Amino acid sequence: MTTNASLNKRWLYLISGVFTMLFSGVLYAWSILKIPFKNEFGWSDSVLAFNFTLTMCFFCLGAFWGSLICKKIGTRLTLIIAGALVGIGFVTTGLLSAQTPYLLYLTYAVLSGTGIGISYNVVVSTVNSWFPDKKGFSSGCLMMGFGVSTLLLGNIISSLFDNETFGWSKAYILLGIVVAVVLILAGLILKKPSADVEFPAQKSKKSAQKEDFETRDFTTKEMLQSFTFWRAFVFMALITAVGNSVISFARDLVLSVDAAPALATTLVGVLSVFNGIGRILTGAVYDSLGRKITMLASNILTIFAAGLTLVAVQTNSLPLCIIGLCLTGLSYGSCPTMTSAFTASFYGAKYFPTNYSLTNFNLIVASFIATFSNSLLISTGSYTAPFVMLLILAVGALGLNFTIRKP
Repeated sequence: MTTNASLNKRWLYLISGVFTMLFSGVLYAWSILKIPFKNEFGWSDSVLAFNFTLTMCFFCLGAFWGSLICKKIGTRLTLIIAGALVGIGFVTTGLLSAQTPYLLYLTYAVLSGTGIGISYNVVVSTVNSWFPDKKGFSSGCLMMGFGVSTLLLGNIISSLFDNETFGWSKAYILLGIVVAVVLILAGLILKKPSADVEFPAQKSKKSAQKEDFETRDFTTKEMLQSFTFWRAFVFMALITAVGNSVISFARDLVLSVDAAPALATTLVGVLSVFNGIGRILTGAVYDSLGRKITMLASNILTIFAAGLTLVAVQTNSLPLCIIGLCLTGLSYGSCPTMTSAFTASFYGAKYFPTNYSLTNFNLIVASFIATFSNSLLISTGSYTAPFVMLLILAVGALGLNFTIRKP
């Protein structure tokens, strides 16, 4: 028999999950974390851009592996393994020399990317299992923690990079130790609800029931055989590609419109704040207004973000660039919350960890688009071509959006 105390624990798990995601999200601060490799080692933009793409690939693979490992050995041991991988990855990244550029791919992308991917899936699936009545809200809170990481940790890391007595190497080592400890502590705290826990009935507004259909638990094979899944997958990849591209060169983008270096670093953090806000707002909108309106709003927001930033770089306007970054953060923040809530709503809770990890593979597609954006930037010497491409993709996603139907 369940008790109120047992059910109330879910709020502790949510807070713990948000705190854990806050430290895990530092992976997205690549615009800041790449600075020493570019300035001190002189590594090329193409090398550094590909590292971010590779990181996203192993992040997605880690999320998939995490869902499988967690079934075998449980939440605790899986998060301890994730913490060890992230710790080793960041610490060894701090030990790299100018002669070892391609080892960055192993230490940062493979080890840290995999570890954070594992923790991401396990934390999201574990905490969300306590909130079947508030899927969007729970996902939004977790994703907010992941999104605002760059602002809260990015400026600290940047200041450590600039500190002559500390430096970037020790900063990476400290980062690895701290994130590893946080993930291991999460493994000791988080657990899934027992079978006797009874959750409140979900309160649904009429507007959220316009797409009412009988929900059931789809196996991963059944989900992959659903044409709905692939339409949503491509849609999410195209929307995510805009934010992924901007995140990979955000600091340099702001510098290109004559912002001071300190302001550029701060604005990367502002982007992450709006990323976090977008995540929690999307969760609230999804719960109250449903899937159709949420996806349409995200799509339109992405089109405006890409279009406004394109105007900003053509007119060399810092104010417009700042607004474009904020809109990009909101649109990008909507994607992971939408992915999580969509997978749970359309394909059920029973196979959610594995189904969600595979839906999240849209990040890999988006990351390769981001790499191509960087290639366009390098070949043309201007941000115009990348943003024209991203705007076209965002408009193309709108066509797919209208075709997504119940499975």
